[in-house]
Amino acid sequence: MRRQGRTDMMSRRSMAVAGLVLCGLFVLTAAAFSAGGGAPDIIPRLTGADDPMGDIKAPPLDRPVTDDVRRMRNYPEQPPVIPHSIDGYQLTLGTNRCLSCHKREFTEGSGAPMISITHFMDRDGQVLSDVTPRRYFCTACHVQQTDARPLVPNMFRDAKDIGATQQ
Repeated sequence: MRRQGRTDMMSRRSMAVAGLVLCGLFVLTAAAFSAGGGAPDIIPRLTGADDPMGDIKAPPLDRPVTDDVRRMRNYPEQPPVIPHSIDGYQLTLGTNRCLSCHKREFTEGSGAPMISITHFMDRDGQVLSDVTPRRYFCTACHVQQTDARPLVPNMFRDAKDIGATQQ
């Protein structure tokens, strides 16, 4: 109880010092803006000469790979890529065109691989009779394979190529 007043006084003193430091920084910043005629232009624009709030046309998508060849996955648990065009596929709350070929009942007629059993499991591991809502929107995980050139060099090395080699 005796030191309570002293601690309270020290915290008040600390708050006063912090307030003075912030005021000093504000004064220095204001002086720099007024001397330079405005905000310093040290950050380059990311949008180029275009108006940042204007409509910018999206670049066209690259050509889809449509050979229907199943690609090897790069790592365990990687969602497989879509080896065909999905232009015009409707994927809404009421309609999922992917399921018209990949649902268990339709794979024999379509020749498409059946979706994984994990797509029928809810959060608790309970297997449902239909696709679980959290796995319903396929393009959240699966992407269409295109012939796009990489934006950055790919330095990926498979786990089997890393580490000691067996003789």
